[in-house]
Amino acid sequence: MTQQKPLGVPLQDRYLALDVLRGLTISLMVIVNTPGSWSNIYAPFLHADWHGFTITDLVFPTFLFVVGNAMSFSMKKMEKLPQSAFLKKVFKRTALIFLFGWLLNAFPFYDYSSETGYTMINWGEVRLLGVLQRIALCYMVASLVLYYLGNKGAVVFSAVSLIGYWAAMYFFGDAQDPYSLNGNAALKLDLWLIDVKNLYTGEGVPFEPEGILSTFPSVVNVIAGFWAGKFIQNNGNNADTVKKILLYTLGLIVLSLIWDMAFPINKKIWTSSYVLLTVGLDLIVLGFLIMVIEVWQKRDWTYPLEVFGRNPLILYILSGVIITLFNEIRIGDQSIKGILYQNLFTSWLGPKDASLLFSIAYMLLIWAIGLWMDKRKIYIKV
Repeated sequence: MTQQKPLGVPLQDRYLALDVLRGLTISLMVIVNTPGSWSNIYAPFLHADWHGFTITDLVFPTFLFVVGNAMSFSMKKMEKLPQSAFLKKVFKRTALIFLFGWLLNAFPFYDYSSETGYTMINWGEVRLLGVLQRIALCYMVASLVLYYLGNKGAVVFSAVSLIGYWAAMYFFGDAQDPYSLNGNAALKLDLWLIDVKNLYTGEGVPFEPEGILSTFPSVVNVIAGFWAGKFIQNNGNNADTVKKILLYTLGLIVLSLIWDMAFPINKKIWTSSYVLLTVGLDLIVLGFLIMVIEVWQKRDWTYPLEVFGRNPLILYILSGVIITLFNEIRIGDQSIKGILYQNLFTSWLGPKDASLLFSIAYMLLIWAIGLWMDKRKIYIKV
């Protein structure tokens, strides 16, 4: 278990609230990524169609935020490394996480048709980018910025990224609607650099929500998580720290809503107003967790979320691998998922309730794997 810290004492290691926030994020990622049916989902578990915001739109930026939180501890050691060792560590970790994401896009590595049977996939048509790839790139850029530019440089980088991204989207997007699905500058850059067949097509057209240009504002979510971690370490786990966090939160959310009038809050193109909003909301959640866990010392409920928080990367990967196998392995003319879903959920629940309960049950399956790993002290880090 995570070692307890005296109240009000600056933190030297990691803090329990981080593991809980990370665990909460992973559990929600699994739930929103694996409904029983994509046709039957309650609105809060859907991303906004385009402009706008739902609670589901908070999940991915929160993962980036907690990556930054963790970096506020790990960078202490990494900053002491020789430059060559630092770069080797950062680039190796980036490459491995990026590779895992790309392989997850390619899994299960075969195609099937009744005419040709099982054939190897066309590796040249695998989607290049994705969730893990964005995490990898954001981690890399944030690490380099913090290592070479320091805190002041990171402030400048963040401001330039958010304002510069707004300018790039406005001036290089379509004149009539620069923030539309088909006319935004982020898509234009991706189409210029990446073959159409390697882009995401879930929006009905080739469009990459984890594209290259929108990676720059998403790095700010990581840097903000780093700053939050450092702030808490320097000020300690106390009510005064939480109050200061909430003041910053208020400013960020107000600014995001003002900016929304010119640059709409939009997860899929990761607008600058969206960054400010999600960082503000993450600070609220983190402040609440610190108050409950560290100040009030209410910790009896945290362990289930700690299970996810201690092996986040491997459990996220497994959640994608196992559901793919459930869909691919067939008994007769039905997949394993189809059999389970029909017999255990839709047979007695309405469509949306069945879909939601399936996703919760699947999340608990992944959690059980995490529990098994935690009990055996198996922690897989890249």
